[in-house]
Order: sequence, then structure tokens, then C-alpha cells
Amino acid sequence: MTAFTLGEATAMALARVSTRRRPPARSGAPHPTPHITGARVRRDSIEAGTFEEAFFAVPAKGETDRLVRAARAALDAGRRVKRAARGEGRALSAAERALAAMTAGAVRVYEELCTLARLNRGRVYPSYDHLAQATALGRATVARALHVLEDAGFLVRQRRFARVEGEGPQWAQTSNAYRATWPARLAALLPRWLRPAPVPDCAVQRAADRAEDMASMRRGLSCREIAEASVGGVLGRVLAKLGAALDRRDDAERESHDDPQPLMDSFERGSNDVGLVGQRRLA
Repeated sequence: MTAFTLGEATAMALARVSTRRRPPARSGAPHPTPHITGARVRRDSIEAGTFEEAFFAVPAKGETDRLVRAARAALDAGRRVKRAARGEGRALSAAERALAAMTAGAVRVYEELCTLARLNRGRVYPSYDHLAQATALGRATVARALHVLEDAGFLVRQRRFARVEGEGPQWAQTSNAYRATWPARLAALLPRWLRPAPVPDCAVQRAADRAEDMASMRRGLSCREIAEASVGGVLGRVLAKLGAALDRRDDAERESHDDPQPLMDSFERGSNDVGLVGQRRLA
């Protein structure tokens, strides 16, 4: 039988325990959340094809160009903010940190997303591989750029998953949906010529007057007219029929209160007969 010293036995036991222990998870690695079907999808994901009509928006004429100019100006403004804060010896605010995080790669990725939005009428859902190939950047650089753009307010991103054909319901992660937006939180830090022009007081007053006119006009509409003006299609026709029934009931109630129904002839004749009988008894 082989004899071991106390130190050798302790080392062998520690080695056996270390081989059974699982390797620690890397910090920053994604932790997929299991779906109710058992498939592993990323957190906050929505099924593709169920929300895109409400998520995507067709950009107005010249809107994508204005957003790209704002992103380029944000890159320069972020560099100036960092230099000024370093010279003053102060810490950056949350908005300034988001502005200072802008990079040339983020601007390049944003240009590609805005181009896709202009060409596809706002429907933007490219993969990381497509963005990496279109911008000549690495996947990791593209991922960091998307995070920077989303944190600054230039981008809204929604994760998606799709059904996979196979035995039983199965799901798999698919490309994200993107919508380019104006960074409201950075408006005060961008150059003045990029900020939206204030609305004139006359335009504000006209909008208030128009809203008041619309409210007064709706108060004068019947239930059927409100249903026809608010909802269209089959549902609008059904609601219009219900509104017409409500209008008829309201009209009938209004007539009964304004012009009471006269007594019936039979009731009047019966009352007269009772009066005559009473007069005869008194006589």
C-alpha cells in the first residue's frame, strides 16, 4: 500500500475538488432568459411580426439627413465637452457623459441606419453582420456603437425573436428592430442651429382655438355621427347602428318630458261617466 504524507493528501484532495468545480462565468457575458416554451431568448425580446407596424415610422423629407448632421455635431461637441471639463477640473454630467461617449464608429453606424430608414420607409432591422460589412467595422465595434447611440438618445432598439420550424413550438433570436430618433436629452449641448426652432405664439394660439372648435363641434354631434367620424370599417358601422339606437331612445325620452302624452279617450270617457253618476246620487 502506498503511503502519503499529510501535505500530499491535502494537495490531491484540493486538486480533485478543483476539477469538479465549474468554471466561473465571464463578466459581461449575455445571460439568455428561458422562454415559456423552453427556448432561450434574450431578455425584453418581442416576437417578430407582432409590433413592427407601431414601432417603425416613415421619416419625413430631409429628416434622416438632419439626424446624421446632429450625430456628427455631437461627436465634435463631445470632444469639446471633454476638453472643457478636463480644463475646469469638474466631473461630467449624465448628458455630457453620453455625448462624450460618441465615437467615429458610432457615427458611421448611424449613417448606415439612417440610409436604410430612408430607403426602406423606416423599416430598419439589419443584422450585426450586415452593419459590420457595410461600415467595414468589427462586430464588437458595431455592438459598442449601437449601445452608445441608444444611450445618447439617437436610437431606439428592440430585440426580437422568431419561430423556428421543427417539432413543437421553438423560438430563436433574430435581428433587432431600430428607429432613429432626435436626442432630446442632448439638445442643449448641441449647436444652436441644430436645435428645433421654437413654435411661434400665434401658432400655439391657433392650435388651441382649433382644439376648442373641435371640442365644441363634437359636443353637438349625435352618437351615430361620433361613431362614424371616429371609427371606420365594420366596427364603425356597428357602432353607428348602436349610436343611432341610443339617439332614438334619447329623442323619445326628451319628447316624453317636453310634451307629455295626452290621456286616452277611454280614460276620459270613464272619468266623465263617474262624474255623472256622482251628480245623480247627490240629486
